[in-house]
Amino acid sequence: MGARGRLLKRRERLVALSGAQRSALGAAAAPVASRLAAIDRVTRALRAHPALAAFAGGMLLAWGRKRLLGWGLSLARRLV
Repeated sequence: MGARGRLLKRRERLVALSGAQRSALGAAAAPVASRLAAIDRVTRALRAHPALAAFAGGMLLAWGRKRLLGWGLSLARRLV
């Protein structure tokens, strides 16, 4: 087996290792994926509706961060 054969074998091992690592990473990220999807939906909605973003900013100023965050989390729990 020459240098080319060794490189091909090494490449096969690395491709197999990469596939295994990709699968493990996907399994580990699955619980977080739904939360990230929810954040992505909110972000898209705010970008699509600037008036809604302005309203949310005004509510943040009027109510304060902790009160608004608590309200938002309780609303999110009811939606999920």
